[in-house]
Amino acid sequence: MNEVLRQEKKFAIPIDKGAVLRTRLDCIMRRDPHNGAMGYTIRSLYFDTPDNQDFTDKVDGLELRRKVRLRIYDPSASFAMLELKQKEGAYQRKRSLRLSREDAEALIRGEYGVLLHCRDPFAAECYGLMHCRCYRPRVVVEYLRQAYIAKENHIRITLDSRITATESCYDLFAQKLPLYPVLSPFRMVLEVKYNGFLLSYIKDLLNQVERSELSLSKYCMGRQISMGNEK
Repeated sequence: MNEVLRQEKKFAIPIDKGAVLRTRLDCIMRRDPHNGAMGYTIRSLYFDTPDNQDFTDKVDGLELRRKVRLRIYDPSASFAMLELKQKEGAYQRKRSLRLSREDAEALIRGEYGVLLHCRDPFAAECYGLMHCRCYRPRVVVEYLRQAYIAKENHIRITLDSRITATESCYDLFAQKLPLYPVLSPFRMVLEVKYNGFLLSYIKDLLNQVERSELSLSKYCMGRQISMGNEK
């Protein structure tokens, strides 16, 4: 099990401003090694309770809330990451566990007992949560990410574009999904993640960017149709 505890800020920015920001970030931060020329794809399957408690907690802005998801970076991958994100005041606590493709597919079918075969206590915690609260798949969200890193304070800046989703198919490993856009193609999501405090030279750079803080997560964006949320 891997664990990180950090502050996270999310903003919507114009895509042309994002292109300028990428050029400037290249000068002061290190590129994520997975970036490549255009970035890398992230695909996440989010789970929720029958009454959509996690969605409602986020929309209502509760200080203590959670998200449960499976995440992959390639539909041909042999594994997926089971992640539990918990909002704790100003901080986000994220714990993750690598699962085989077969076990991930079992979770998608609602067969949570596969988690009991893992010795990691986090797996047993996820089993108890997902089984007792009857978590079920709700939406797949896919997007393109470019990430930048500064070792100090574990600072990570990400720029996410081409954000798409589907609520009609939960096959996380499908080569093709019936995805549709959930954010204007002329906007992208800027995420700023750090421990402790944000270094001043990075803060000064970000302050030069036209941006508006986002109240909705990508999970909520992906559920716009079924939950009647408009962007």
